[in-house]
Amino acid sequence: MYRIAICDDEQQRREDVRRMLLELSVKSGIDFATEEFSSGEALLSHYSDGGEPFHIWVLDIEMDGLTGIETARKLREMKRLSEQIIFLTSYAEYMLESFDVMTFQYLLKPVDPEVFVEKMLKLCRYFEEKEQEILIVKAADGELVLHHDDIIAIEAANSLTVKHKLKITTTRDIHDGRGLISSYADTLKGGRFLQIHRSVLVNLSHVHKFAGNRVVMSNGMELPIGRSKLKEVKDACTRFMVLRME
Repeated sequence: MYRIAICDDEQQRREDVRRMLLELSVKSGIDFATEEFSSGEALLSHYSDGGEPFHIWVLDIEMDGLTGIETARKLREMKRLSEQIIFLTSYAEYMLESFDVMTFQYLLKPVDPEVFVEKMLKLCRYFEEKEQEILIVKAADGELVLHHDDIIAIEAANSLTVKHKLKITTTRDIHDGRGLISSYADTLKGGRFLQIHRSVLVNLSHVHKFAGNRVVMSNGMELPIGRSKLKEVKDACTRFMVLRME
């Protein structure tokens, strides 16, 4: 079952989304549990009050009070990093503004039900595949099993006593590992990971924004981009975002 938050200040629009999800559930056999919010502030309060998390937020961008993008930004600041976002809006120019909140999909109103179903099924497949994507990392006390989606970055860590020490930052913890950055880059090649520096490998889905010759990740950490890799990294991030939007 997938839990979905529908956040829109127009009741009719919330009902339209709920109806499309119900029809999809009947046709596909996928169960959805929906909860409606009439404002971004209400959705934020749900989390502040300890409410159960959602898999997906369907957010209207143009709302009274907090916009959908402002709401998403505040939720990301609360470390709600695993939830996926589908933005609904009447204006295409908001697309670039939504980049830094890690948007899965962006749909223009009025939403075509067939397009909505197609994108929602893609998102459900994403969650299914994510559960199967794991990386086994060598550590001092054995092996770590990490989900790809949870990994923010892998860095070479300087150590006078440990050869090939690694620092693995995830959405929950920081782990010590062993190995070569180049080896993990080869293992993860072709997916969402990219080596941006000789000592840094990042998860593109956690790239928040660029700051000169550095990237700012979803948890706020800043990582250096190799001088010769700057254009390659920016191009790769752009391609990654475009592919996610298809």
